[in-house]
Amino acid sequence: MNAEQPNNPLHGVTLKTVVEKLLEHYGWDGLAERINIGCFQSNPSIKSSLKFLRKTPWARDKVEGLYIDTFATNSPWNRSK
Repeated sequence: MNAEQPNNPLHGVTLKTVVEKLLEHYGWDGLAERINIGCFQSNPSIKSSLKFLRKTPWARDKVEGLYIDTFATNSPWNRSK
């Protein structure tokens, strides 16, 4: 299970880093436009977003997908687009 994952754009990236980079890039309003979840729309904070995303796999998948689409466009994960 501890095998290296050189082609995984999320390998070694924490959820906190994902949220912080997306926030820096899009802002809360931009995140709320792209992903329709309450933690980005109503009194957003990194702490509350992380708490929600850690408990909600479908929302985390959407956030991680946006991160990959935004920052890892040359990864093999995005070559089918």
